Order: sequence, then structure tokens, then C-alpha cells
Amino acid sequence: MGVCDAAASSLPSVRTTVTLDPDTEQLVKRAMREKGLTFKQAVNDAIRAGSGPPGRKRRVDFLVHDMGEPVLDLTKALRISADLEDDELRRRLAESR
Repeated sequence: MGVCDAAASSLPSVRTTVTLDPDTEQLVKRAMREKGLTFKQAVNDAIRAGSGPPGRKRRVDFLVHDMGEPVLDLTKALRISADLEDDELRRRLAESR
């Protein structure tokens, strides 16, 4: 648990109590240690980073592989999945009797 001053450039500082989960406390402490920040700076930076303007998204790149031609008609993939699930449920019910 920590106490910090949350301030915006045009607003007065507000002192409030913030209860941090253990994992987020460690993230704040790591930012303090690695960047030489105060608790207040680390928490404010984290809040600002997570509260960016809508539409501001991080670019995510995916590794893509060519898997060749499908061996099944995938236009009915949900039907195939449902049929396979039904078969498995029937098998389990038969085993339990």
C-alpha cells in the first residue's frame, strides 16, 4: 500500500491512498529502481501509460506461416467442430455407463 500525489498539469495535486496488489507493487518498485523515479512519479507514469488517448494502439506483429491448402472445407468449420464435440460427448457417456 502506498500514498501518492496524483497531479495533472492544470489541476492541483490530490493526495490519495492507493492499495496495490503485490504484483503491481513490484512493477512500481522495479520502475523506481530502473528509472530512478520516486513512488509518485512511477505510479503517475504507469497510470498515464495505461490511460492513453483512445485509438492510440501499440503495433503488434505476428509471425505468419504458410500452412498450405486446407485438407477440410473450412467454410463449415463450426459445424465440423460441433460434430466432433458431439462425438466426444457420446463416447464419454457410453464409457460412463
